[in-house]
Amino acid sequence: MSELREDKDIHFKNFTRMSEKKFDRLLKLLKPKITKQSTQLREAIPSEIKLAITLRFLATGDSLMSLSFLFKVSKQLISAMLPDVLKAIIEVLKDYIKLPTNEEQWKAIANDFDKRWNFPHCIGAMDGKHVVIQRPENTVGEFHNYKGTHSIALFAIVDANYCFTYVNVGFQGRISDGGVFKSTSFYRQIEKHEFNLPNSEPLRGRTMSVLYVLVADDAYALSTYTLKPYSTDLNVGSSKRVYNYRLSRPRRIVENAFGLLASVFRIFRKPIELKVDSTVIDVVLSCV
Repeated sequence: MSELREDKDIHFKNFTRMSEKKFDRLLKLLKPKITKQSTQLREAIPSEIKLAITLRFLATGDSLMSLSFLFKVSKQLISAMLPDVLKAIIEVLKDYIKLPTNEEQWKAIANDFDKRWNFPHCIGAMDGKHVVIQRPENTVGEFHNYKGTHSIALFAIVDANYCFTYVNVGFQGRISDGGVFKSTSFYRQIEKHEFNLPNSEPLRGRTMSVLYVLVADDAYALSTYTLKPYSTDLNVGSSKRVYNYRLSRPRRIVENAFGLLASVFRIFRKPIELKVDSTVIDVVLSCV
């Protein structure tokens, strides 16, 4: 790590996917949770190295053997410490992903969608992403998705600025996006009206009250809180086609957020070579 910090030819941000300042800030938060004491038989891996190994793993998706050669730490030790560091990252950063708790916060998101994407009363864009994994042992088709790969599902809601406000990870890839959504805590809460959403009110210059809604694609069911595109009568110039175009502006934000996630953490660009347990889920949550 000292060479990485000192050698100006090596770009720290390219290596860890964050600036040195942010790395040190994150390290300070993590140290109490990931620091181990050395023993007479074994010298503990420094917390700084643990974090660097973990970030490099997420940034590249390199095998544990490759990381072992790069950092001169045994594959067995890397395998043992990765789950702990991933869980610690999630724990110290969990408050960065949170849903609004009152009407004012929901309206602030809606105002951002209106200003940036010219779509009023939108409180979030939602979609799912297949996180490709190696076929788990002793499974038949549980994780096999319609794309012909094996995956777990990442469901997410984002605001107008590409920031995640809600994520759910871990459902089997065979389950549809709509099915995943209906199995989330978000769905259960919004169905029970537990989110303090703003009451319907007229758009600017209009008199008819309009609900605040999420935007989604065809995989999701139309509801009082979800808008989706029309699939028929899409002739050039038709009102439905115009509506679909307007809807696509805020809806594509969640797709772009997934793209940004994969461009920073390239572990998403190939099958994750870990067992399908809490570790794979923690990999995804750590990146988000």
